[in-house]
Amino acid sequence: MRSYGFLYFLLGLYSIMISWYYNHSIVWLIIHWIFWPIYLVYELLTGHLSHDMWRHIPLSYFK
Repeated sequence: MRSYGFLYFLLGLYSIMISWYYNHSIVWLIIHWIFWPIYLVYELLTGHLSHDMWRHIPLSYFK
């Protein structure tokens, strides 16, 4: 049961990274942090994470 909480945290952090990569706005970051499950599904459905962007976005923070 504890591992689901950690996964929930990591997916929330991932959606925040996506939000900052595309928007660079604190206001949008806070909104996407509050509604991150909806935002993450939206990003998946609109194709913003296709063509290997799902991997490129987190790696861009560590370069």
